[in-house]
Amino acid sequence: MIWVDTIAQGVLLGGLYALFAAGLSLVFGIMRLVNLAHGDLIVMGAYLILLLVTLLGLPPFLAAAVAMPLMFCIGWCLQKFLLNRTLGDDILPPLLVTFGLSIALQNALLEGFSADSQRLPTNAMTTASFQAGPISLGVMPLLTFGSAVLVIIGLNQLFYRTELGRAFRATSDDATTASLMGIKPANIFAAATGIALVIVTIAALYLGLRANFDPNVGPARLIYAFEAVIIGGLGSLWGTLAGGIIIGVAQTVGAAINPEWQILSGHIAFLLVLLVRPRGLFPRAHD
Repeated sequence: MIWVDTIAQGVLLGGLYALFAAGLSLVFGIMRLVNLAHGDLIVMGAYLILLLVTLLGLPPFLAAAVAMPLMFCIGWCLQKFLLNRTLGDDILPPLLVTFGLSIALQNALLEGFSADSQRLPTNAMTTASFQAGPISLGVMPLLTFGSAVLVIIGLNQLFYRTELGRAFRATSDDATTASLMGIKPANIFAAATGIALVIVTIAALYLGLRANFDPNVGPARLIYAFEAVIIGGLGSLWGTLAGGIIIGVAQTVGAAINPEWQILSGHIAFLLVLLVRPRGLFPRAHD
């Protein structure tokens, strides 16, 4: 039963990694943009929530709700006025620009908040758990996983049931043809990045509630996000959730065998999946 509990904890941990990865998957699926600053944007979101909690005395969940429209505006402006200028057939310019943005964000957060570790204030719910048969399940991990599932469902509904979603799909397939139909790709891309940063805010909330963070932890979050996206198949939202679960389960199983193997086990699982399915588990047909 110990291994059943270990796997269950890994599945729930995978929900957090899926939240890290969902915004990255969304942006790549629509505009083929690999954002190397994604992890640092998650950390920036955590600091924004912390700032709202500290200055306004808001509980973390309410602070995250206030931060979401702010993060949407940041994402929209970032894409509209900077990243759109880098898009094209050459993938190098966006990589270089987002790498530079990553360094700039890390240094800005270091100057503004120091290198000290921070954590969002917690309450009884953070440490609460209950027994489900032989398995002990934490309330916060369950809430994290449930949020990840709701985010994936919401994004799929947005993609396939709304006018904006149709514009996303049309622009992703052929931006030139979409522009001839009256769609403005630059605005569509900006909206996609804005939505991605709303998801980033949700990920930042659970990151700050479950662990300490500092200005330098962004790259590690980026690695987990990349691995989840690639395991699932580039641009596949449900695949991203599956990728996060695989990494989470690999890490908890590795930690159960030897605590020093936790992080390494996730990376090994990533490599094994790539050996079997180089394009991921659920690659998009036109990739």
